[in-house]
Amino acid sequence: MGGMPEIAVAVAQFAPGADADANIEAIRDLTEAAVAQGAQLVVFPEYSSFFVDPVGAAFLDAAEPLDGPFTTALAAVADEVDVTVVAGLAESGSTPGRFANTVVAVQPGAGIVAAYRKQHLYDAFGAHESEWVEPGALDEPQLFDVGGVTIGLQTCYDLRFPEITRRIVDAGAELVLVPSEWVAGPFKDFHWRTLLAARAIENTVYVAAADHVPPVGVGASMIVDPMGVALAELEDEPDIALAHVSTEVLAQVRATNPSLKLRRYGVVPLQ
Repeated sequence: MGGMPEIAVAVAQFAPGADADANIEAIRDLTEAAVAQGAQLVVFPEYSSFFVDPVGAAFLDAAEPLDGPFTTALAAVADEVDVTVVAGLAESGSTPGRFANTVVAVQPGAGIVAAYRKQHLYDAFGAHESEWVEPGALDEPQLFDVGGVTIGLQTCYDLRFPEITRRIVDAGAELVLVPSEWVAGPFKDFHWRTLLAARAIENTVYVAAADHVPPVGVGASMIVDPMGVALAELEDEPDIALAHVSTEVLAQVRATNPSLKLRRYGVVPLQ
């Protein structure tokens, strides 16, 4: 199996705020640092375009079209440093008083190659995201390619629903990205680490997750291999962590543990 695709993936964590220009500058700096280490793909958190706590009316004012200023600036960063960049944004919604919690992937010279709108909204642990955010449609997963590796997208609270990751893997993903704003709190760091490992193990897939840093997020951005081992991870400061995703390793794990082939249930959207 020599010569099978392998790419260098970085997760980048920071604390997005209300200043869109400052957010882009932080993204540019972290992207340049990742590329200096050889990254071909850099993954940023959910709500990288704009964030204040709690989620509320300010996001409606900050929301913009998918191809608006934030994504345009993100694509410019990708072009400047020749790397694929994935980040979350507040996108203008299709219903009054609501916006979409969206993740976008941009590639050099190509612009937007995939977009995902969060399907499971964070109405838990005292939060009520659905008051302001419209849930994403249960569309077929949008996949994109970096260096021969097939990649899918999901977001934050989606991590607590194993069906969505399974559906993305069924569509062909070898690496699943999880841009997040995983809110800090009792047991939340433990849940984050456990669920990332679980999604990787049960799907024999790579998982790369980027979070906001404390005090709002837990940090702990990481890249997990198909056996659930954290190949690279961060603590609680703005930074990047890099690891290699290998389709050869993926094939070896799936040959040893063919759980995807042995399962007896499929995943069907409820609505």
